[in-house]
Amino acid sequence: MHTTPSSPLQSPSPTAAGERALVLGGGGSTGNAWLIGVIAGLFDAGLDVTTADLTVGTSAGATAAAQLAGASPTELLAATLAAAPPPRTGPAGARPVTDHLETFRRIIAAAEDHADMRRRMGAAALATAAASDGSWPERWRAIVAARLPTRSWPQRRVLITAVDARTGDPVVFDRDSGVDLVDAVAASTSGGGSPYRIGDGWYLDGGYRSNAENADLAAGHHRVLVLSPLGGRSLYPPEWGAQLAAQVDELRARGSRVETVVPGSASDHLFGASAMDPSLRPAAARAGRDQGRALAEQLTQLWL
Repeated sequence: MHTTPSSPLQSPSPTAAGERALVLGGGGSTGNAWLIGVIAGLFDAGLDVTTADLTVGTSAGATAAAQLAGASPTELLAATLAAAPPPRTGPAGARPVTDHLETFRRIIAAAEDHADMRRRMGAAALATAAASDGSWPERWRAIVAARLPTRSWPQRRVLITAVDARTGDPVVFDRDSGVDLVDAVAASTSGGGSPYRIGDGWYLDGGYRSNAENADLAAGHHRVLVLSPLGGRSLYPPEWGAQLAAQVDELRARGSRVETVVPGSASDHLFGASAMDPSLRPAAARAGRDQGRALAEQLTQLWL
């Protein structure tokens, strides 16, 4: 059942310094598989980053954060490698990914700033919803629910990002927001120009909140590990300060130690324009696993 958020977090309360934060960025279907692969590779090598005091999940990273609440990295990796590629899914009448990206670029070019871009994206998404038969949110919720091993928020702190489609305001859901975990993840993964409805509200993909990582939400943590399937790439103008590099610089300026992991150049073809191809998920997961194993010793120095 959908629930109406009692008070979606606009600026989550700060947590005590000295804690560890894991930031899981967006990146489509292959990005989710890569995230699971990296975390499983680290786990295999003896480093369990799922014990983070804070996990920030955006879009594909929101799915990964919720999946890790109900299954071990090893189990999730095995399921990713064994699964038959599912049919591609999306809202009825959804435009191709390339068309959506072109619309996104036009909106960015017309926007005065990041907040104006989010408002414009919201208006376009609501127009799409108004012209549809209204069935997509329920169908999308069912798809998202099937991907999650549990529908309960974990006890450890998890933040799931989204954007209010009506106002353009950033939204961050957690276990105290009055929103089901499935709905929070469905809102954060609602890309392609179609908004997701929770109660009376409409929400956009969390990647529109800042960049695809939203690493700024890890402020106040001494050790921050950022996994970015998109490699920190951004379509936003540099002056908006939304890029991952700017977020990392700000975290470091506040005293955090930060490490960022991005896909290797040999696996670039698995992401970007190919990110929604489910047939590439096993390859992306294997690439992530190999990176996790290779980086475990280095990242242990950050984490422990």
